[in-house]
Amino acid sequence: ASHYITSDEKKKRALETIEAELEEQLAWLNSQGKLLEAQRLEMRTRHDLEMIAEVGSCNGIENYSRHLTGRAPGEAPATLLDYFHGDFLLFIDESHVSVPQVGAMFGGDRSRKLNLVEHGFRLPSAIDNRPLTLGEFEKRINQVIYVSATPAQYELTRAEQVCEQIIRPTGLVDPAVEVRPVQGQIDDLIAEIRVRAERNERVLVTTLTKKMAEDLTDYLDESGIRVRYMHSEVETLDRVIIIRDLRLGKFDVLVGINLLREGLDLPEVSLVAILDADREGFLRSETSLIQTIGRAARNVQGLVIMYADHITDSMRKAISETERRRRKQTDFNAKHGITPESIHKEVRAIIQATEASEEKVAYEVTSKPGMTWEEIQVVANRLEEEMLAAAKDLDFERAAKLRDEMLEWQKLLPSTDEKIRPAAARGTVGTTGTRMTRASSAGGATSAGRAGRATSARGRKKSGPRQ
Repeated sequence: ASHYITSDEKKKRALETIEAELEEQLAWLNSQGKLLEAQRLEMRTRHDLEMIAEVGSCNGIENYSRHLTGRAPGEAPATLLDYFHGDFLLFIDESHVSVPQVGAMFGGDRSRKLNLVEHGFRLPSAIDNRPLTLGEFEKRINQVIYVSATPAQYELTRAEQVCEQIIRPTGLVDPAVEVRPVQGQIDDLIAEIRVRAERNERVLVTTLTKKMAEDLTDYLDESGIRVRYMHSEVETLDRVIIIRDLRLGKFDVLVGINLLREGLDLPEVSLVAILDADREGFLRSETSLIQTIGRAARNVQGLVIMYADHITDSMRKAISETERRRRKQTDFNAKHGITPESIHKEVRAIIQATEASEEKVAYEVTSKPGMTWEEIQVVANRLEEEMLAAAKDLDFERAAKLRDEMLEWQKLLPSTDEKIRPAAARGTVGTTGTRMTRASSAGGATSAGRAGRATSARGRKKSGPRQ
């Protein structure tokens, strides 16, 4: 949030308590011989106090929220959950990852704030501007439904009732799972990819590291396969573009690490290949494997290939659970005479709104025929006055546009050297018109096409990953 409202009385009280805490913290820092930290804290806090007193706000005002709201030290902050009084129902989607994130937010935030306090960047009260702990979160919950294909022990032990929704109305069965040896895995994978490409189907491949994903993408690209990669360094918007292009058939194979899991609904994907499936760890845990296997469950031809030299406990449990679900769906289909069919889902233009919000206005400003430098300066001055007036009226969007246009007009003015030359030598500006055009901030090309596309310009060796 960037807007805060409070009364003058509360603001005055907050200024007094912040001042008192500052004096106390400065005394402690000086007693510890941390003179630089004390100086840094005093300069920053007194500047913030002056800003709050004069204009009612300052950068990072949320770090003084405990003083502004009158909370006691250590007391939980107000959150959206506090607005839901009485009987409300909370759904937690993908609870196996959402619940741990709720618990982890507090620890991560506290660790960062302690560093800021220790080095004199913030007062200790800044620590109380924090997320809820898991215990505080649980106390605010009235009743909850955990939604997950792979619930963790936390949800299972707290749920009074567990409801399985395995049966699909479409009759689609969970994909078959095959375990194949690591030796020759890349050649085997390429052969499987070519089969899917012939059938106009897509393939997902999961690796363990970013470098492995990029190297494999390079190797597959050099083998004549249309392929891209996607990992955490690819921008969020570009990930959406890559997923859309995969569904549209602009390429056949997407190589990833940990992003090809929850939330991906790709009916065109008929093969999921899991490289190094026997490497125990977070990326190859039972939950991760089941989630990855589920990416091939939208296609009637769905198949999962695990490349491994031995079967780990996580692999065994994931394969066993997948087989249990397969049997349950198969029995239901046989009983009701259902023939499984792949899901047919329209590829929506889900990125248009996002692209529009990213778009910037570029001004191509040219002067009218015969305009002198003085006349151009008059136009620039007028735009500056309009910009300041718009800012004073809090119309910051219009002010930003006027600023950009003013800067473009100022570019038409001569440099100091040109100004001292005779007017005849300088001449006048002879181009016509003033126009404004819209241009994409991406310059006509998105990084999705670059980040996800293999290229040999990196200078890597052409020999592929481990065979």
